[in-house]
Amino acid sequence: MNAGRMVGIVLIAAGVLGLIYHRFSYTKESHEAKIGSLELSVQHKENVDVPDWLGVGAIVAGAALLLLGGRKP
Repeated sequence: MNAGRMVGIVLIAAGVLGLIYHRFSYTKESHEAKIGSLELSVQHKENVDVPDWLGVGAIVAGAALLLLGGRKP
């Protein structure tokens, strides 16, 4: 399996997951203050929305890589 096919499969999987879940979240930790050995940190929960057109575009691009990736000009 060449790299083009693997990227195509990853794009299709990411596009399907984007269409199913529509968003993902992650926790971002920031260090607010450090006084001697005392350290205060704050955790922020960030959300990223995935538009439907991006999921569909990833599926189309992945399918194109799968179909056309193995051809030599």
